[in-house]
Amino acid sequence: QVRLVESGGGLVQAGGSLRLSCAASGRTFSSYGWFRRSPGKEREFVAAITWNGAGSYYADSVKGRFTISRDNAKNTVYLQMDSLQPEDAAVYYCAVSATTASLRIGKSDYWGQGTQVTVSS
Repeated sequence: QVRLVESGGGLVQAGGSLRLSCAASGRTFSSYGWFRRSPGKEREFVAAITWNGAGSYYADSVKGRFTISRDNAKNTVYLQMDSLQPEDAAVYYCAVSATTASLRIGKSDYWGQGTQVTVSS
């Protein structure tokens, strides 16, 4: 059974940082990604990373502030979020797929349950 378990969300002041983690179990995956959904909005792509970490992709809105990384030995992917702004507040979801191309168009084989990120101004 595949499970994706996110952690690390919470409340932070604008300009602050958080680090999200997603631990995968049940099988290994080639590509990992992060998405987010704010109230009243569609789920949007945030970042994705290839199997060896050599390739990473970001939404324009987070480029330069967020960093995705992975530890294959732990089957875990991370999202370091710096310079957080109120518009970054959302539920963040972990996603997995065979390719980052699939993730970048919103397709995932599995989804985590999400972790809430709240940014106070």
